Amino acid sequence: MSSAKIVRRSVPADTSTDELLTNLRDYLLPEPPAISLPPRMFTSPGIYEREREQIFGRSWILVGHVSQLAAPGDYLALDIAGEPVAVTRDEDGRLHGLSPVCRHRLMPLVRPGAGNVKDFTCSYHLWRYRLDGSLLAATHMRGNPDFESAECRLPAFAVRQWHGLIFVNLDAEAPPFDDDLAVVDAEMTNYQLDDMVQISGWTEQWHCNWKVAVENGYENYHALGFHPDTVKPLMTGGIDMQVHMDSPLVTRLLSPAGTPFATTVLPLTEAERRVMYSFRLFPCAAVATFGESVAWISLIPTAIDRTEVRGGTLMPAGALHGADVAAVRAQVEATTSVINGEDRRGLEEVQRTLGSRFLERGHLSPKEPGVLAFYRKLALALTESVGR
Repeated sequence: MSSAKIVRRSVPADTSTDELLTNLRDYLLPEPPAISLPPRMFTSPGIYEREREQIFGRSWILVGHVSQLAAPGDYLALDIAGEPVAVTRDEDGRLHGLSPVCRHRLMPLVRPGAGNVKDFTCSYHLWRYRLDGSLLAATHMRGNPDFESAECRLPAFAVRQWHGLIFVNLDAEAPPFDDDLAVVDAEMTNYQLDDMVQISGWTEQWHCNWKVAVENGYENYHALGFHPDTVKPLMTGGIDMQVHMDSPLVTRLLSPAGTPFATTVLPLTEAERRVMYSFRLFPCAAVATFGESVAWISLIPTAIDRTEVRGGTLMPAGALHGADVAAVRAQVEATTSVINGEDRRGLEEVQRTLGSRFLERGHLSPKEPGVLAFYRKLALALTESVGR
């Protein structure tokens, strides 16, 4: 099948899930078509349910930084594609991933957010669970001979820490991703991620499909329109990027910086100072460097047209010695707020058009090779079950 024929293929508004998956397989060709996803890929309930099962039910999702789970009793609670999730630090200092829904009558034990607790107590009938998921107490249950308290516990999820970043996987038996990130691990040695401090963090709700948000992060092209006064000035080497696909899960994106980043404490090489180095861990995690500043971001679906945007900015602890940390934090938060706002407004406008009957697939620019890398990983995950 030629690329020209693929480009001209129309995708009607009532396209079935199978037809959409057939279109998606084109991105697995040795020379995939330089064309955007069928618009229905962003709105099809069938596709979203398949994503929930084959992607978000078995993938490593970046949810936070270790500083957010520093003390016993700390927790993070969120939804991953409609699945309630809690990550906890128990009294022995161990991390746990849990389903925070009471095993009695389905009451959520905690609302999305973060905090510190001794245990999770159900507000419905006061059942209590330890932070490892085991049952601590079940009110007035001794009279039920079929109830075994020792067998009642919250379902467990897999959880891992990678250089200070916390990942959770709904598949409790999921294999680790260390091999997938082997090249990244080696290339980021000089950034000393384990010793970095999270100077600021954020959680936002965007009204768009998760793929609308994720594909945006695989290219610099949008900086021309969305970020002319914020991100574009950082791209002194232009908006081109080198794209390296290391595995079905990992893509490295390297953007040249014509003007080298200044360094104060990290032993960055001249080459490292002249590149904005970033990687993506499919489906929705991103880590990007700007000299000694490192940002992480995770774009997690909560519904077919809603995305939770979680992220943080990391800096070397040594660079903050003697500095006015509050002032640094305020400046970082102000800058992040502006850039996130630019992306959010633009992507929510894209989402607003997705109900149009006149949408067609668009030709991609040569400045968007990373988008094709994302499409390939999406096709692998949805059509061949490659990955986790």
